[in-house]
Formats: sequence, structure tokens, C-alpha cells
Amino acid sequence: MFKVLVINPGSTSTKVALYEDEKEIVRSDITHDVETLKNYKSVIEQLDLRLEAINKWLSENGIKVLELSAIVVRGGLIKPVQSGTYVVNDIMLEDLRKGVGGEHPSNLGGIIGRALADPYGIPVYTLDPVAVDEMEDVARISGLPELPRKSQSHALNIKACIHRYARENNLKEEELNMIVAHMGGGISVAAIKGGRIVDVNNANQMGPFSPERTGSLPSMKVVEMCYSGKYT
Repeated sequence: MFKVLVINPGSTSTKVALYEDEKEIVRSDITHDVETLKNYKSVIEQLDLRLEAINKWLSENGIKVLELSAIVVRGGLIKPVQSGTYVVNDIMLEDLRKGVGGEHPSNLGGIIGRALADPYGIPVYTLDPVAVDEMEDVARISGLPELPRKSQSHALNIKACIHRYARENNLKEEELNMIVAHMGGGISVAAIKGGRIVDVNNANQMGPFSPERTGSLPSMKVVEMCYSGKYT
């Protein structure tokens, strides 16, 4: 039997769960005080706060890290990769600390996972991180050559939808051509071709507006606002 701890850091909470093989044993959503989070200048500074909260949750639920088979974490803004499962090695850990792809709460996943696992030699994995890039070349073209479109999306959920649809309909993923939309604090709308994310909006900078993001805006109006003298 495999015992796996799953960690998913979000903007104001950290989701945690324990699985034994494919059976969910316990799951919680650890909420972090918004006013407390405002005191941190960067996401990486929240590490100790979130780690302490997770350790408390583990203790309350009688979960011993040394008894785990593995820890699986949400992937952050690392360098572009193909979809799949990756070991959180030292190179990835350094990229997460530096925020090579930008700052995002998901960057804490691998860092927290390694902090918990390293003392016991337990492997840490991540799969289908935000940085998944399977876009076709034509999808990278924008209206300005100097600003090509980039792939940053809610790949974990998008791929989960693909896996589930294929499984429930007895289909091979490479046979699937479909549209998948992740609708949360941010929104990703992805074109799927042969099971791959061949086109998707950068959920941090463009696409539909959402509860936490403006989405695409009229560029001239943004410039006018910047130079209006109303803002500093």
C-alpha cells in the first residue's frame, strides 16, 4: 500500500490530503488569514507560515511523514516543460526559489514538499505544473513579433479533465480533440488536440476576466490610465 501526501498551495489557502493507494483518507483546506499574508512582501516569505500550518494539520490527523511513500505537490512557475510527472530535484527547487517563471503561490509546493520529505529521504513529485508548454508554433504568434504568446495555464486541472473524459468514455487520450475550460480564481481556456494543450490563454495576463484577474484589457485605455495623472 502506498501512502501519499498531496499539497496544493493557493493564494489564500493550502489544500492538503492523504491517500492510501487511490483512496482518499482525509482532506482539508487550510485557510490563511488574508491580513497576515499582506505582511509578506513575496510568496516565498510565506514558507514558514504555511509549513507550520501543515505540520499542525499532520499532527492533528496522526500522520507521520516518515511513514509516507511519497509527497505530491502542485507544480509552480518553473521553466517550460512537457506535461507529465517530475521529481522535484535540486535544480527545480532552485528555480522555484528564484521564481524563474514569475511569482505564484504554487511555487511553494515543491519547496514545502522538500522541506517535509528531505529529513526522511522521501521522494517528492509534481505533475502537470503551471509551466506546461505544448503549444504549437502558430499559437505563439501575437500581433507584435517582440511579444510572442506564452503558455501558462491551469494545466493540472486541464489534464485531469482530459484523463477523466478519456477514462470514462473508454477512449485514448491521443484521440481527443476538445475544448477544456478551467474556471476558478483565474480562467484558462485550452484547445486540446490529440490530448495535448496546443493553444491556451496565459491565465496570468490575458483571456477572460475572473474573480482575481482582469483578463485582457484594451491596450490604449490602459496607456491612457497610466498617463492620466490620477495614479501613482
